[in-house]
Amino acid sequence: MTFSVFGLSDEIIRAVFECGYTVPTPIQLEVIPAVLTGVDLMAGAQTGTGKTASFVLPILHRLSDKNIKGPSSGRPAIRALILVPTRELAAQVEGNIRDYGKYLKLNSMVMIGGVNINQQIIRLKSRVDILVATPGRLLDHVQQKTLDLSHIQTLVLDEADRMLDMGFIHDIKKILALLPKQRQNLLFSATLSNEIQTLATGLLSKPLVIEVARRNATADQVTHVVHPVDRERKRDLLAHLIKQHAWKQVLVFTRTKHGANKLAEYLVQRDITSLAIHGNKSQSARTMALKEFKTGGMRVLVATDIAARGIDISDLPHVVNFDLPNVAEDYVHRIGRTGRAGAAGDAISLVCVDEHRLLMDIERLIKCDLPSRLVAGFEPDPRIKAEPIVNGRSHVSRGRNSTRSSSKSVKHQKIMPQRLREPGQRKSPK
Repeated sequence: MTFSVFGLSDEIIRAVFECGYTVPTPIQLEVIPAVLTGVDLMAGAQTGTGKTASFVLPILHRLSDKNIKGPSSGRPAIRALILVPTRELAAQVEGNIRDYGKYLKLNSMVMIGGVNINQQIIRLKSRVDILVATPGRLLDHVQQKTLDLSHIQTLVLDEADRMLDMGFIHDIKKILALLPKQRQNLLFSATLSNEIQTLATGLLSKPLVIEVARRNATADQVTHVVHPVDRERKRDLLAHLIKQHAWKQVLVFTRTKHGANKLAEYLVQRDITSLAIHGNKSQSARTMALKEFKTGGMRVLVATDIAARGIDISDLPHVVNFDLPNVAEDYVHRIGRTGRAGAAGDAISLVCVDEHRLLMDIERLIKCDLPSRLVAGFEPDPRIKAEPIVNGRSHVSRGRNSTRSSSKSVKHQKIMPQRLREPGQRKSPK
């Protein structure tokens, strides 16, 4: 089955083929036909399943379809709004729009914070058909009266669960109040939690619900392993693993911005090229670090959860949880950076005695015990007691008083939840 089955325009099919994609992913098979009909939709899909193309391709087709009327006169207005939680994801999505719409007479724009707003104001004076924005910067433009949202035909909330986690709910409600009541609404989320269901109730009208994988599933080609280690020896162990296995591209997650900086500095001191990205870094610094990492000029990118959202790297081989996340769902988001679209990947977690409860929460969420393996020379000291985790999100004291043994030794194995791709399936759009 090819993308021609959807009835997309020849220009779109040509661009998709030139991107090297031929076979639609499961979510694309379900979402594209639904979006083309104009219905509201709520989709649960993990990262790396082809989610972005599933809404970008039909939006491009509908906006370029001369049989679907737009504004009757004047410069074409913004007709599609895609809201995303982070700057990196905004840039990624807008890049996909340009790639898939390269043969169409449609223009897109990315609107994010951290860059000069005046340049964006100038850009808005020319034609923009599709706007990809983060909520905060979009509201800045609304406040300055430089943005007209009165002709929006399609609204996309991408990674809605992350936007709720980041506290964007009030911004989203303000934006919704500015949009036409008659519009198509598309909501995408890695998890269809109760909070997402509540948001959908107030946003969507008789939505079609699509869930291509069980809730909170991890990618089926990712190999998981836990390395128990004392909190003070995590840095040494990480450097050891990188050098011993000659890892060339590693995305490492820390719980805090300060921790990301310190870890990157430590690795550089041990001749492991590394940079940190987080919310305190300028947008230019984040973009530069990500470019260096993608092109192989740097071995390790150390990131906080927020900064890493939207990182899209083909065939990223290794993701390391230097600190376990305080929220179990974030484990699924983090390791979703590897094992994308059927590629293989490794998810390694360095777990100290403080984090045993967090590990139990993750295993409960994904309904699977993560295999544990001791690394010789880094065995935990059983005399060290758990301490409260004082940084992170609201429930910060969950790392204490666990009964899980840090010396558990289980064979390194793969977790194989429901498959997201069929065997032999070709590479598909992001």
